[in-house]
Amino acid sequence: MQMQVIKNAKVINEQGQLEDGHIVIQNGQIQAIESNAAHLPEPKDNVHVIDAEGKLVTPGFIDMHVHLREPGYEHKETIESGSRSAVKGGFTTIACMPNTRPITDSPETVKVVLNKASEANLAKVLPYAAITKNELGRELTDFEALKAAGAIGFTDDGVGVQNAQMMKDAMNKAKALGMPVIAHCEDDSLVKGACVTEGKFAERHGLKGIPNESEAIHVGRDILLTEATGVHYHVCHVSTEQSVRLIRQAKAIGISVTAEVCPHHLVLSDEDIPGLDANWKMNPPLRSPRDVEACIEGLLDGTLDMIVTDHAPHSEEEKAKGMELAPFGIVGFETAFPLLYTKFVATGQWDLATLVQRMTSDPARVFGLDSGVLKAGAAADLTMIDLEAEKEVNPAEFATKGRNTPFTGWKLKGWPVMTWVDGDLKWSEADGF
Repeated sequence: MQMQVIKNAKVINEQGQLEDGHIVIQNGQIQAIESNAAHLPEPKDNVHVIDAEGKLVTPGFIDMHVHLREPGYEHKETIESGSRSAVKGGFTTIACMPNTRPITDSPETVKVVLNKASEANLAKVLPYAAITKNELGRELTDFEALKAAGAIGFTDDGVGVQNAQMMKDAMNKAKALGMPVIAHCEDDSLVKGACVTEGKFAERHGLKGIPNESEAIHVGRDILLTEATGVHYHVCHVSTEQSVRLIRQAKAIGISVTAEVCPHHLVLSDEDIPGLDANWKMNPPLRSPRDVEACIEGLLDGTLDMIVTDHAPHSEEEKAKGMELAPFGIVGFETAFPLLYTKFVATGQWDLATLVQRMTSDPARVFGLDSGVLKAGAAADLTMIDLEAEKEVNPAEFATKGRNTPFTGWKLKGWPVMTWVDGDLKWSEADGF
């Protein structure tokens, strides 16, 4: 395989500082990171040199919570279109949720996802399998068979497991297999018919609100079940101060809980919603400014381990139904890094190393992945980012089929410009796919 050299890059060192680096890639792996260009291989026929011209190169981003919609909802997204969107956004590994049609609750459907991902040959796609058959909360799936087929964990994402005994049984089975349980935390009795968070926006528009406790009740319940079973329990898309507090307390006493947060829950609150535009409708909903601050604090102190997008494409026709009737969800792959870089790093609130870590090495650590790091011997999953490039978010330019974003027209800096997976260049801004 041809050797590649990415020269004149900026890399983040172990101290979290930017330094010059030249990255040598061969056989799908990082062979070396040289600080001195004099140590690089001589240019010749079997050495392909790319000049980064001072741009940042990081490990490829890892997104452990995405919706690729296939099988069953190909009008919203396919595994190929979602993977294109992922690599355009700098993501090299993505983990897809099972609320497809059919639900990913059988080994056969897991294999369909893996085969489609292999055919797309873009991002690495890791499938989750459902906890219960058809995500109905009535009967556990065959965890052993699903693991053997390639599932990396179990979740009924999109709905919460309402029955505590069912969740405890699932945790015991997952623990015996050394697998994680990933939970969408939502008490159905508190959310029926609601579409936005409980608060001023809901009151102003006469809408039923989703209360914070609908999420936190399940978080608290599941933490107690995790303590009893010893499973690795991972909380999806944390959005409330109460949930952050419960997770922080659980970690402090050694309970095996990890958690994630989405960009939109870090940069937007319900006070930002301009009107009844369903591109601002997601689940969990945008919460209060107090909740936003709690999520930011939780991410920075490690209570929340990682950033995920919860990329959830829908058709324009579906989103046009309005706030009450449209489905929940927004797209996220292509705006995630520039959004957070612009909001927090460029303004001096966060350091660059923290943002990159929460999108790379931290998800890899939590889920035991062999990526997310920039060192010799690691997989050459890489993202090059132009920290100075500024442009407006334009959904018409997205690679995803979804156009459902609240960030249209936002001017953002820090756009990915090249993405490699196992040393193969999957996308570049200059050449496309």
